[in-house]
Amino acid sequence: MNARKILIATVPFDGHFNPLTSIAVHLKNQGFDVRWYTGRTYKPKVQQLGIPFYPFINALEVNQDNLNEVFPERSTVNSAVGKIKFDIKHVFVKAAEKYFEDIRQIHDVFPFDLLIIDPGLTAGQLVKEKLGKPVISIGVMPLMETSKDLYPSGLGLTPKKGFFGRAHQAIMRFMSKNVIFKNSTVEYNRILTAYGLKPVNMNIFDVAVKKSDLYLQIGSPGFEYFRSDLSENVRFIGKLLPHSTSQPRPFTHFEKLERYDKVILVSQGTVDNKDPEKLMIPTIEAFKDSPFLVIVATGNLHTETLRKRYPQENIIIEDFVDYNYIMPYTDVFVTCGGYGSVMLSISHNVPMVAAGIHAGKNDI
Repeated sequence: MNARKILIATVPFDGHFNPLTSIAVHLKNQGFDVRWYTGRTYKPKVQQLGIPFYPFINALEVNQDNLNEVFPERSTVNSAVGKIKFDIKHVFVKAAEKYFEDIRQIHDVFPFDLLIIDPGLTAGQLVKEKLGKPVISIGVMPLMETSKDLYPSGLGLTPKKGFFGRAHQAIMRFMSKNVIFKNSTVEYNRILTAYGLKPVNMNIFDVAVKKSDLYLQIGSPGFEYFRSDLSENVRFIGKLLPHSTSQPRPFTHFEKLERYDKVILVSQGTVDNKDPEKLMIPTIEAFKDSPFLVIVATGNLHTETLRKRYPQENIIIEDFVDYNYIMPYTDVFVTCGGYGSVMLSISHNVPMVAAGIHAGKNDI
């Protein structure tokens, strides 16, 4: 694969964008001509990397901040599976056509040799088969590929053994493909056939893996459930941390790290942090005025309100905490279960309490 011009394309969500920044900078430093296609809200971050930026033109920007504004009906969906069904079809699959039209226009002015995408950028197959370009996908979430050894992705179900357990898994795989996520596959096939391509006969979660030339999965095989039928194009690449364009922000409470025997780090991430009652406040309530130090990373929401509510000496509340700095001092990480945070915690050997259920966190 002789690729000198590389286009990276991601959906405008932190968990999809951030991990690929390290890849982009590495490739740029190796002398490749690297450019990035994503939503306009990420233009400053791309420019900080010193990489040319292409914005969404035909594609609608749906990101972690405007998700329920763009799709107000989404807020009426209460179950974890229901939200996954909605997001797969409306946020990701339906956007494939517009993503492709944008990328095709980019190719007219920047004839890239290779496309690197996250699995949410659903135009990979179209680019591969209509433009004849190799496609590499970066698995920024648990491996989605269907396996005869497992329940289907998206349902948060753990593997079963024995005849009845395996039979139930087979039934659920059938239900996932032909009932639960069927509408997403039908929509995806509508787009494919409109471009003269053959429809796929697989679970919608399999498309990103099976239709990519390479699928580079963040993490390790030991974090995944065993698959005896893992596709040959899947490679595990370990942790993939975001590239930092600035010096680490200093942690100004170092003396407290030495004063307390145990340190508890808590975060709801940058997407599911709108309601602090979900995870941050219950953790603070449980350990305020205790002999443990509680460090809360708010993700730039509710910081001052929480500081006023919890002035206790053993509570530290910050917009941002440098995880790479604080993890070596941390005894337990209370997290909503974002994939990047989980990978980072594992890499530092920090035990976790993971509580997320939406946005694929049930599988994580």
